[in-house]
Amino acid sequence: MPTRRAECACGQLAAVCEGEPTRVSVCHCFACKRRTGSAFSFNVRYVEAQVAVEGEARTFTRIGDEGGHIISSFCPNCGATVCYRIVEDPGIVAIAGGAFADLSLPPPTRSVYDSSRSYAWMDIRTKPWSGWASGGTAAVSVHGWPGRARP
Repeated sequence: MPTRRAECACGQLAAVCEGEPTRVSVCHCFACKRRTGSAFSFNVRYVEAQVAVEGEARTFTRIGDEGGHIISSFCPNCGATVCYRIVEDPGIVAIAGGAFADLSLPPPTRSVYDSSRSYAWMDIRTKPWSGWASGGTAAVSVHGWPGRARP
């Protein structure tokens, strides 16, 4: 059973995750783009009992596009988000995928807001998210960029 550690930029806040995630996804909503400063967010979800948060965190709550309450936990020193919880999805903790220094994470299987908010140059090779029961099979790539062998 793998143990993965996600950390903020300064290392003060961390999430230690035991076992495999329940879901790996990317999201193209504007709030996730603002939270990450990127073209999309990379999210790794675990059952709450699999995650131990270490260090001091501050929180910020926002209302999602579909009315959900998202509580982001970020480092008060460097400001980096390490994890977040969706109140309407109890028992699940989402970890910011980029906070892991671990290239063995599984590829995303869902792409949220893929058709309506992703950049035209994005090629998400997973099924666009169409509800909680949807799934997918591959990873993310960018048009025109050479592929890289995946571990």
